[in-house]
Amino acid sequence: MTVPGYLAVDSGGSGLRVAVGVPGRAPAAQRESREPVRTGARGIDAAHLMAQLVPLARACAAEADVGEPATAVIGAAGFTTLGDDLRAELPGALARELGVRRVALAADAVTAYAGALGQRPGAVLAAGTGLIAVGTDLSSWRRADGWGHLLGDCGGGAWIGRAGLEAALRAHDGRDGGSAPLLRCAEEQFGAARDLPGQLYPRTDRPAVLASFAPRVAACAAHDPVAAGILRDAARHMAESAAAVCPADGESRVAFTGGLFRLGAPLLVPLREQLAARLPYARQVPAEGDPLHGSVRIATDLAAGRLTLPGEPTMLHVISVQRD
Repeated sequence: MTVPGYLAVDSGGSGLRVAVGVPGRAPAAQRESREPVRTGARGIDAAHLMAQLVPLARACAAEADVGEPATAVIGAAGFTTLGDDLRAELPGALARELGVRRVALAADAVTAYAGALGQRPGAVLAAGTGLIAVGTDLSSWRRADGWGHLLGDCGGGAWIGRAGLEAALRAHDGRDGGSAPLLRCAEEQFGAARDLPGQLYPRTDRPAVLASFAPRVAACAAHDPVAAGILRDAARHMAESAAAVCPADGESRVAFTGGLFRLGAPLLVPLREQLAARLPYARQVPAEGDPLHGSVRIATDLAAGRLTLPGEPTMLHVISVQRD
């Protein structure tokens, strides 16, 4: 006999990850799609998300022998600024197609927070190609940066990669602040330095291409003071964002999540130093899980009636829906 379950989703720049399970237990099945959800005039395309989500959810439910999901949590990159279509269309579509009765739509920063810290006050730095800091005292959310590679994401992967390539081109020109090791790395990865603008500027995936150079910056940091300085600057930017959102009262925690932290000690050592200086009252802790884990946690807490993370329309929006 099947029992009502939950549906948890992480929608990001590399596609969808979907998990189903029964509240109070670990996910029973997971699937993923490698196609990112499109954006259009109304922001994130709800129809395109549903077209990918429904077959994945049904396959998971069949594998796990879980009934229709009573609760669904959708964590989506860009939801804060591009979530109008999701808020308008997704609750009804989930009810019609999958029998969902309660939906939580969340920014991916919120699911990253829930995955890393659960329902405790603090701040989370989520860093990959971009960077955003999100914090809460459990009464409201605060966010810093996350403005994209043209206006912000300071300290993120694209920011580090761009700074490294700038230092490479300075060396190519003979200007101050250049790095010969980074120039060699750039030419190994992209070809002749003079051709670099033509390779980057027309690309629609320019942030990801810039971020692909960040590991080369980290690899040079041990022997190149320019590369090491770029990572120290990145750490300073990250700590500034964390300090802007971390609650000043009570026992706060700070955690990191995202692929950028795989750069290791060249980034983590200066980051921990910066955080200790700026947030001496906050305890640095390891992230307990990733954004999909955060979606599962929110779904479980919502189903049990114990969700205490603050609800806000652009951060964590909970809706009860009726099936047609």
